Amino acid sequence: MKKNNLILLTFYKFVDIPDIQDHIKEHLQFTTDVGLKGRIYIGEEGISATLTGNAWQVSAYKLYLNSKPYYHNIADIDIKSTKVDEYYFDRMIVKYRKEIVALNYPVTPAEVEKYKQEASIQQVKSIIDNRDTEIDFIIGHAGNDVKIHGKPSEHVILLDMRNSYEYKLGHYKHAIPSWTVNFREMGKFVEEYKKKFAGKYVIMYCTGGIRCEKLAVMLHKGGLPNFYSIDGGIVKYINSENDGNWLGNLYTFDGRISTQVGDSKTHTTIGVCIYTDELTDNIENCRYGPCNARIICKPTEYRRHLGFCCKDCYSKAQEDFRVKNANFDKRDYQRIRDDIKVNPDSISEYQTILKNFYNSRLANIDWKHLSSQKEEYIDCEC
Repeated sequence: MKKNNLILLTFYKFVDIPDIQDHIKEHLQFTTDVGLKGRIYIGEEGISATLTGNAWQVSAYKLYLNSKPYYHNIADIDIKSTKVDEYYFDRMIVKYRKEIVALNYPVTPAEVEKYKQEASIQQVKSIIDNRDTEIDFIIGHAGNDVKIHGKPSEHVILLDMRNSYEYKLGHYKHAIPSWTVNFREMGKFVEEYKKKFAGKYVIMYCTGGIRCEKLAVMLHKGGLPNFYSIDGGIVKYINSENDGNWLGNLYTFDGRISTQVGDSKTHTTIGVCIYTDELTDNIENCRYGPCNARIICKPTEYRRHLGFCCKDCYSKAQEDFRVKNANFDKRDYQRIRDDIKVNPDSISEYQTILKNFYNSRLANIDWKHLSSQKEEYIDCEC
């Protein structure tokens, strides 16, 4: 059901939190009592949160945060908030996470603060707007800033640190992908980056900044001091500037999934349908459970292919029924799986029924992809 005047609040803070397990219970109790819905991770590194509520609920939550000294001065908590018209989570979840964003490289809040180097929104905007123009420009803030004269394109690399389906859905003009499928792979690329980006300043970015702040520790310790992150990540930039420097949609870690950036004058579509190569801003999951690939695709083509990303997923689904239910396929796959557990002899009958159904719908499909289009999914971002 649609709601009015809701706020999607997304923030993080690398901070030492005392009595973590007790605090998690208290945090869950408070957010549940005031009626917020969302997902919060709390651990030794700090807190990462995405939640939704009305103005009163969000205001009450901010007062709760401010009652804890370690949550004072959470960066950009207001500018990165978004007005929405529905809840994007079914309930309130507060969980312990050793790493509030997974990198297989735990860091301390002190390390994050030590190695943080940020380029401001206006610095990034100037670099993109004047990419091939001789200008004087600055990267970073006082104490770690560099002053450069020349064409930004000759000195600066814009590096997208998200995984590839996020990049394909949308990215900054002239940005390049980080060549990773999974954020947890980043450690492998330190030596490669030293070669590829020698003599360059690299401005890396992610959705809300949390990945880059943590990654900065690894990169700087690994001998890459010329890496800067965008202050506040993509979200702060697009909430501040409507200039067309972002191409496509933004992948978000809530029920919106693919979120439009810009308006009718500045929005562009760059996502390419995996089935037809046509442009689209839509993104779905492959319905075959073991695959669950994030796929960019036109809604009509997704339904026409019954939600399978490839021929192999379509074939396997007929054998093991590990398919997610969908409103364009009236079969209840969970019920079928439950029935087979109780009556194992029924599997042959169900396989015949499903093969006949799939053949009637998909026999004439010329599958563009023969194998799974799966890329690793990053499950937390603020």
